[in-house]
Amino acid sequence: SSELYMPGGCELSFGTRALEEVEHMMGPQSDLRTEGVRDVGVSLLSECVILGNSQLLALRSEGDVIIGGLFPGLIVDHYLSVFFFMLFWVCCFFSFDDRAFRWMMTMIFAVEEINRNPALLPGVTLGYHIMDSCDHIHTSLKALLGNVTITKSTTDSGTCLTGSPITAVIGLASSSPTGAIAHILGPFSIPLVSYFATCVCLTDKHTYPSFLRTVPSDLFQVRGLVELVKFFGWNWVGTVGTPDDYSRYGIQAFSHQFRQLGGCLAYHLTIPQSPTFVEIGAMADTLQSSKAKVVVAFATEGQLLELFSELVARNVTGIQWVASEAWVTANMLTAPQFHLLLQGTLGFSFPGVYIPGLREFLLKVRPKAEPGFEFHNMLWEEVFDCRLEFTADPSNINSKLNTHLKTYEGEKRTFLNVHNSYTELSKVRISYNVYKAVYAIAHALHDLLECGSVGIAIVNYILFLRVMQLLGYLKMVNFTNQFGEKVHFDDNGEPVPLYDIINWQKDSKGKIRFVKVGSYDGSVPMDQQLQLNQSKIVWTGGLSQVPVSLCSDPCPPGSRQARRPGEPQCCFDCLPCAEGEISNQTECTKCPEYYWSDKRKVECVAGVDDFLSVYDTMGIILITLTLLGVVMTTVITTVFHHFRTTPIVRANNSEISFLLLVSLKLCFLCSLAFIGKPSTWTCRLRQAAFGVSFVLCLSCLLVKTIVVLLAFRSTGPGSGAMKLFGPAQQRTLILCTTAPQVCLCAGWLSAAPPFPFRNPMYQASTGKIVVECRELWPAGFYLVLGYIGLLASLCLLLAYLGRKLPDTFNEAKLITFSMIIFCAVWLSFIPAHVSSPGKFTVAVEIFAILASSFGLLLCIFVPKCFIILAQPEKNIKKRMIKSPR
Repeated sequence: SSELYMPGGCELSFGTRALEEVEHMMGPQSDLRTEGVRDVGVSLLSECVILGNSQLLALRSEGDVIIGGLFPGLIVDHYLSVFFFMLFWVCCFFSFDDRAFRWMMTMIFAVEEINRNPALLPGVTLGYHIMDSCDHIHTSLKALLGNVTITKSTTDSGTCLTGSPITAVIGLASSSPTGAIAHILGPFSIPLVSYFATCVCLTDKHTYPSFLRTVPSDLFQVRGLVELVKFFGWNWVGTVGTPDDYSRYGIQAFSHQFRQLGGCLAYHLTIPQSPTFVEIGAMADTLQSSKAKVVVAFATEGQLLELFSELVARNVTGIQWVASEAWVTANMLTAPQFHLLLQGTLGFSFPGVYIPGLREFLLKVRPKAEPGFEFHNMLWEEVFDCRLEFTADPSNINSKLNTHLKTYEGEKRTFLNVHNSYTELSKVRISYNVYKAVYAIAHALHDLLECGSVGIAIVNYILFLRVMQLLGYLKMVNFTNQFGEKVHFDDNGEPVPLYDIINWQKDSKGKIRFVKVGSYDGSVPMDQQLQLNQSKIVWTGGLSQVPVSLCSDPCPPGSRQARRPGEPQCCFDCLPCAEGEISNQTECTKCPEYYWSDKRKVECVAGVDDFLSVYDTMGIILITLTLLGVVMTTVITTVFHHFRTTPIVRANNSEISFLLLVSLKLCFLCSLAFIGKPSTWTCRLRQAAFGVSFVLCLSCLLVKTIVVLLAFRSTGPGSGAMKLFGPAQQRTLILCTTAPQVCLCAGWLSAAPPFPFRNPMYQASTGKIVVECRELWPAGFYLVLGYIGLLASLCLLLAYLGRKLPDTFNEAKLITFSMIIFCAVWLSFIPAHVSSPGKFTVAVEIFAILASSFGLLLCIFVPKCFIILAQPEKNIKKRMIKSPR
């Protein structure tokens, strides 16, 4: 559509919007082609033109120094499209904003209070020119240009404005009109102090060099809102805004910071300036169907009114609204029909104070027929739902426009029993910002005048006052007001960022109250900025439980998030963590070495040391077998010692038999070094003791086998062969075969000794850390084992050669059996040792030691003990001496 703007803000446009509006106004049965609609269009058009051509309203008071003010006294209520002569006329209708009128009156109150203060600006009277901006850019510019005479002059201090009746301007309420005014005033250094424009865009000092404000920038509010949303764990949030600068910059900054902290936007809805029913319905559909139950709204109450009305008509509940400061204290939305939708709303507001004397000042407002009291009359008509008719001044516009409406003598009414946004003064917020702005300008003027030349009359000095000088003093102003607040501006003209956190709660009378539940101070360290009293918060629907707003439910303990392709990071699936990993419900992390995940996989716990303990069942069994072997060896040794003079003991050198028994006892005892938690000494002792003991044992067996072979291969007992291999030679052979093993073990332990080591390689499957003896030189163990195998093979070979000796002396046959068992055990030990995990490796080695030791003990000595104890008749020399067959 194309548009033409008419004076006063009305506009002429061509488009389908007009048709929809008129159809809605006339009802579904209406026919736009009828003459009736044309008559209605003419009537409405006439009223629109009258309003459009009316002069802008203002409040004025003269003084030595004039302060300008721009406030939205009349705000655009809605646009009405009229079908007229094949064209669509879009007329703007206005409604009176009693809240903004309170801001105007607060400025007047502050000016009069300063004029009564002898300590501030003594001898100087402040005046004001307060204009109606209609909350619209064009109207704001018209009001400004109608009161400021722009005359450019150049001085040593730069370009400034001279001859202007206004030295500073207080305004405006919206960011877009404020930006337009600040852009005009900036080159002339006229200070513009805003009380409600919070857009971050206004911080740019290159574009707006003379702009200051008593309200914090949205930069701090956005940070606080992001912290607030993340504090309650809401990471799936919707946003609602409008096309103006305030909303656009605010939501853009919120979205950016929210995403940086891991949050996601479910949707963003933009309310057009003149939304159609279809557009409002589409936005309501989105809000109603979305899984996001928290909505952040950057808009004013008037802009949100139609959307909220549609949601109320649909009986939509369960949405937690997070409000910006623009509507968090808006009384318009506290009407009973909005309670189910908006109760529990949470948002940021400027700190409120009670200004002494302000209530009494506001309650004195009375309607008058005099020019300059138009706002007073509109307030009276708005509050008491009446129309004033003044007969004393027939030229008054009210009598012209409202002669057909209800007449009421307004002077009989009073505000004492009225409760609305105009009279609600327990804690004023925007009005307090206006109040601070007036005092900031007054203090800047006071500081400037104190630096004036002596002897120059004060009034003449003010007449030649340079505005650029006032701007410089205003930027440096620093004072503490009567409420204990320090008022000053930073380099960007910003005040201290301080907010109250407001919660909409019902009182005992069923009315919505704005309850402070926390605060946000942007000037302190980040971890102290947000302060909340959660126990005082009432959530949407009057609930006490924090609402949940998530795209995906949190992953259960022990699982991680898996992103869904093409969806935001807040939408995910949950996958379980692997063994040995823990989850923070976002991702899985591997536990440190020697630590293991618990059953729920949410915490790393220290791994349990695993070794063959004396308290394990397996350890107890092996210790029992070891002790049994030691006891049996001791018993056999005792029997042999007791019957040492008998032929069966004396045969084949009894000394070697006793040495063999001692070595077998050492073999049994060395297995104890393998049981228990490995230490430095046990790791060094176990393999050396095992290697030397078994070599000593096999050396004795080798000597016994050789002696048996030589004894029965020689021609007689006194043969030369036996003389050449007597006891001395037998001892030498044992020493010579044992010495290499001793030297090997000594070199191994001195050069690369085994050491205790916590092996985490089995932790992934068992959660236990195997404590074992780590071999620095694994070849040493295999050399020790190989040498034992060499001697065992030699013994087996020699014993096999003597297997057919006489039955009366069958020791060679017994040695053959024992060596077959020995070799079978140790051949099967190697693959079992390599494949056994953890402590079972040690158990396999102990079993091999015990099995081979028992094999030698039982095969060699038990038959002899049986003869000694059970068949003593065979233990005679005659039975021992028998020629071979």
